Amino acid sequence: MHSRHGKKLTYQGNIVDALVELGRCQIADGMRPVLFLTQERVVSEVSTHRELLAPFFRFSLPASPVLDQLLHKDTFHSIAEKMGAPIPKTEHVTACSDLGCLDRLMPPLIVKPSFHDSVYEQAFRKAYKVESVRDAEVLVKDILQVMPDVVVQEWIDGNDSDIYFCLQYLRHSDGPVTSFVGRKIRSWPPVVGGTASCMRAMDGLALIEPTTRFFCHTGVIGLASMEYKKDRRTGRFVMIEPTVGRTDYQEEVATLNGINIPLASYCSELGLPLPVSNHSSQMYVWRDREADRNSALQDNAANHITLPPARVVDALWRFSDPMPAARKWVRRIGSRVERLSSQIVRVNRSAKRIGL
Repeated sequence: MHSRHGKKLTYQGNIVDALVELGRCQIADGMRPVLFLTQERVVSEVSTHRELLAPFFRFSLPASPVLDQLLHKDTFHSIAEKMGAPIPKTEHVTACSDLGCLDRLMPPLIVKPSFHDSVYEQAFRKAYKVESVRDAEVLVKDILQVMPDVVVQEWIDGNDSDIYFCLQYLRHSDGPVTSFVGRKIRSWPPVVGGTASCMRAMDGLALIEPTTRFFCHTGVIGLASMEYKKDRRTGRFVMIEPTVGRTDYQEEVATLNGINIPLASYCSELGLPLPVSNHSSQMYVWRDREADRNSALQDNAANHITLPPARVVDALWRFSDPMPAARKWVRRIGSRVERLSSQIVRVNRSAKRIGL
């Protein structure tokens, strides 16, 4: 919102109502813009009201039943299993009476919600790694109090740097317009968090074929990606989860390395010639500076990988557009000052109580 590029608009209330109001203004000016989505919650809202929004915006989403299935981890795993795709062994828990199924899994285990939920995200982390079935049962019981839909998976041996992702844009369900394969360097929090830094993965180009096969089989169109983890014991890539209908947080790593997927989407929606995609000769690493630093401080040396010569580009900082990073630094300083002030107040109150 603090970038010097683009016109910023805020809204209150329902996102669909806000989009309709904006769309009517755009149509009055003779425009029907391309709509880019960045959050799973908004993808669901737009999908539900696609007929209402289609006259005002250009966008491509899979059919609602397909999208709903892929936004839920349990139904995604059912589809992948039927296709014979490599996936971690998974159990779906919707009530405490289901907890017995966890005995079928071999620890360590990953516990996470079946779909994105704001109430869950306020109380819990994105995912948890636990070392025993008993620990998983205790955690799942806590989660079920706020969200009755949890998946528990067997841990795939490896570190954050063994996680790969294939970003795509599919104009039709017969194949992608463009693809890019990347690899995480670090996650924050380590092991169970989002991407803190990543790079191009030339050693993962073979992932384009299974990703394309899965999305074509399910009828996915528009922006999509698939996350994989390379099992260090077997060297096999295992499907973890898809992202459908929106950009990924680390989407810019593809653009930096010569594959501009959002631009391909934009041109396709407007019927313009598609951009030429060529891997740049220079390797670029995309980095969320704060998350990457926190991860490096907390993680152990075993997760580090040897990087090729590369130029590191910050997720927020640009000399030509400094305000997004500057605003984040100001907020961080303000938070530290507030914490320090609170500590001073507590010390003063304690001193008064003991008569100092």
